Amino acid sequence: MTPEITCCFTGHRPQRLPWGDNEADLRCQAVKARLTRAVAEAYDRGYRHFLCGMAQGADLYFCQAVLHLKAQHPGVTLEAAIPYEGQADHWPPADRLRRQRLLNQCDLETVVQHHYTKGCMLRRNRYMVDRSSLLIAVYDGTPKGGTMNTLAYALRQGVETIILDV
Repeated sequence: MTPEITCCFTGHRPQRLPWGDNEADLRCQAVKARLTRAVAEAYDRGYRHFLCGMAQGADLYFCQAVLHLKAQHPGVTLEAAIPYEGQADHWPPADRLRRQRLLNQCDLETVVQHHYTKGCMLRRNRYMVDRSSLLIAVYDGTPKGGTMNTLAYALRQGVETIILDV
């Protein structure tokens, strides 16, 4: 896929979201609705390939939003960019099951490296940004962390960013 039609995502894990794991929280529902709109707007602008890092929290919201879009538009493709093979090994069973259900619906899985290293999440994030011309982010404005680092990298690379405030 070419960057001109590729959109990637970055966002916080549950521990950084004000509602944590409680997806029934109205704030979470509002973010999911804005994310679904942002994905639909990206499609309207010509984006057809979507890259998701498959982390807990906002990444999985993005994945679900793209799968919803894909159900309406068969030309949409979804790629799971997995930082290393054991990404979900230590997740709670329900989260591992949810992730696997979503992975089963992806068109492509790219494992960036086989084993965990300190920099594997950064490598995964750069893999996604380097192949995209649009980045959608669910971001709380905190001046540190993986989401901020991914946004900063995208801006340095000239990738358009859309920030959805938590």
